[in-house]
Amino acid sequence: MISYRRNFIKGALATAVVGAFPSCSSHNQQNNQNVIDTANDWDKAKQIRSEITKPRFLQQDFIVSDYIKGHQITDCTLAFKQAIETCANAGGGRVIVPPGTYFTGPIHLLSNINLHIEKGAIVKFIPDPQRYLPAVFTRWEGLEHMGYSPLIYAYEQTNIAITGGGVLDGCADNQTWWPWKGPHKEAHWQIIPEHDQKTARMALMRDAENEVPVEQRLYAEGAFLRPPFIQPYKCQNILIEGVTIKNSPFWLINPVLCQNVTVTGVNFLSHGPNSDGCDPESCDHVLIENCTFDTGDDCIAIKSGRNADGRRINVPCQNIVIANCKMREGHGGVVIGSEISGGVNNVFVEDCQMDSPELERAIRIKTNSIRGGVIDHLRYRNIKVGKAKEAIVINFYYEEGDIGSFDPTVRDIVIENLHCEQILKRPLNIQGFARKPINDIHLINCHFNQASAPSIVRNVENFTTSKVSINGNEIQANALITAT
Repeated sequence: MISYRRNFIKGALATAVVGAFPSCSSHNQQNNQNVIDTANDWDKAKQIRSEITKPRFLQQDFIVSDYIKGHQITDCTLAFKQAIETCANAGGGRVIVPPGTYFTGPIHLLSNINLHIEKGAIVKFIPDPQRYLPAVFTRWEGLEHMGYSPLIYAYEQTNIAITGGGVLDGCADNQTWWPWKGPHKEAHWQIIPEHDQKTARMALMRDAENEVPVEQRLYAEGAFLRPPFIQPYKCQNILIEGVTIKNSPFWLINPVLCQNVTVTGVNFLSHGPNSDGCDPESCDHVLIENCTFDTGDDCIAIKSGRNADGRRINVPCQNIVIANCKMREGHGGVVIGSEISGGVNNVFVEDCQMDSPELERAIRIKTNSIRGGVIDHLRYRNIKVGKAKEAIVINFYYEEGDIGSFDPTVRDIVIENLHCEQILKRPLNIQGFARKPINDIHLINCHFNQASAPSIVRNVENFTTSKVSINGNEIQANALITAT
């Protein structure tokens, strides 16, 4: 993990729940507008970009349609497999999917393969769970196990890509895959009582806490744990570019334990349960840029494994640049957590736009005393928010709440040039623990308009503001945070 010397002036510890207006001031915490200098941080973001190794491929093409035989037009699984294996045996290159509609089961990528989906091509994944067996080594909600194959999967491969202007359709809907979520407050899918992930989900959590070997954690057929759409696992040099990904059973793009990941120009469109857009997990050197997100859950969620499993593997997600993305619907725009036990550091987010009355939160960190994790050195700048329910949420009470013994560490956050036109609820909801405060949060030139509810700021050390306004009124840090 790369460490950084902090040059911030330490302030006094203060905790409070206060309104969003200056009349609440009771501390003499100073406005450190001349102290925070992030120029070197953004040079580091440029360095991360330059260090990411993109895959390179031989200039030879293998056309999937050349491998389709007669009746196989309604099931191209074998054609994809043969084209990929032939290409790999020839040293690699592009496996081209020309315009047309192709139905398939899971696609497993091999090293040096660029799966190129041409504009006008639609790859539809057959929503029959039996097709995604035998089980593979995978992660589900941050827990390793043997489960259904992701729709597109690669394990321990190098130099892989999914490119082109075509469409990848997971064919999940209210009757297939999504019902496995079971009852939920947002349920728009069919409820099938005997098809519910809850039992297996709890059992898998117990297995992880009890250190059951991964090969003995068998959660495929009958477990109802939906597979992610695209999951490279322990891979290097990955490019996903230009495609549209829709109707996913679960998370859309979920690289795990990977190095050098580039996701660019991708359209994410899925409104099922847990339809996270892009979730890098325990990865190093990740670039996500020029993407559009319209999802049923978090647009981007940075993760590093859950609870005992995350601590066992102990690999942070780090050196991440997110730029020029557009977020519409979703639980959060740029999120860290909640599967965060391995930690996150060195995240740089810039030049993004977020806008939807259905966007729950713009910037969010979610953890608790079961998840824990060290979340360190986060930088955000030049973010425009049209409508969102909340702007900045950092909450140590996510899901299970404060019932564990692994207090999170969240520190060293700078947010600058955040402009929110309409916050439907709270501008700020920042809550650490009294015994383990959040440290070093600095807001610079941030403006929150049409906020309808007061902010909550509790258990934070060294919280500073410079040129920050709420509903047109400039406000100092000491008006947002007071002693309890």
